[in-house]
Amino acid sequence: MDGLDRHDLLMDSDERKLQDGIFVNSSSLDVLRGRGRMEHGCPHYRRRCKIRAPCCDKVFDCRHCHNEAMAKEGNDLQFHEVPRHMVEEVICALCKTEQRVKQICEKCAVCMGEYFCEKCKFFDDDVSKGQFHCDACGICRVGGSDNFFHCERCGCCYAKSLQNGHSCVENSTQQNCPVCFEYLFDSVKDISVLRCGHTMHLQCLREMHRHSRYTCPTCSKSVCDMSKMWEQLDREIAATPMPETYQDKKVWILCNDCGVDSEVQFHIIAQKCHHCCSYNTRQIKGQISQFFSKCSIWPPAR
Repeated sequence: MDGLDRHDLLMDSDERKLQDGIFVNSSSLDVLRGRGRMEHGCPHYRRRCKIRAPCCDKVFDCRHCHNEAMAKEGNDLQFHEVPRHMVEEVICALCKTEQRVKQICEKCAVCMGEYFCEKCKFFDDDVSKGQFHCDACGICRVGGSDNFFHCERCGCCYAKSLQNGHSCVENSTQQNCPVCFEYLFDSVKDISVLRCGHTMHLQCLREMHRHSRYTCPTCSKSVCDMSKMWEQLDREIAATPMPETYQDKKVWILCNDCGVDSEVQFHIIAQKCHHCCSYNTRQIKGQISQFFSKCSIWPPAR
């Protein structure tokens, strides 16, 4: 057995050797690999390495830093995003060694990310996020794999609380948020799945609520239980009689919640759907003339 083989046996038993020739025992190795943990990174991730973007050969803390820098340049022709799966080179934040993507630095043996995904070339020291890789999505997500399931039709991971109680919309997150227009599928912000099945950023949904907007920007269905609001409108309408001129006025409405169109009594405050009792309606035709009220074609074509 040559010297190299004997040395390898020693490393496998009770010693480890760094590339620069320093021998340490296994307990010291943990200390070496833990150096600088949570001390390096960017506003997006705590990590001990930078990436070399394969698209432009420039060095950035992470793909989001690259994308933001490209957006700030304001040149639409030059704008591009990092293809995360194509990243091949990283630079250790401690020893500055550039190397192929790996979790442990080949020079100083520091762990460049407590969480490491070889498929996504992703590093993160903050493991409290519960990162996991979803093969169906093709990317890493946060929140703990035990708390999510992948919906094949929606094409995304959803909380298990929605597993048997959500409306499926094909590729629901592979589009921009209808409020801020940021792409949803790989967004680092929390995403809300609405009752109608459409998706948007949770922060954007809360902003809508602060401005008393309670309907989906995509399909106009109510995004929450509005029964209390409908009861309040019932009371307001009952307390607000219409002038005699308008008491017999009828209009056609389309309910945004149930999709049923119907002829109802006009009121200046709101029109109520008699099918589902929602006030989330829109007027689609004015007063029906006496001629059409006697016509056999009912309701009129729109």
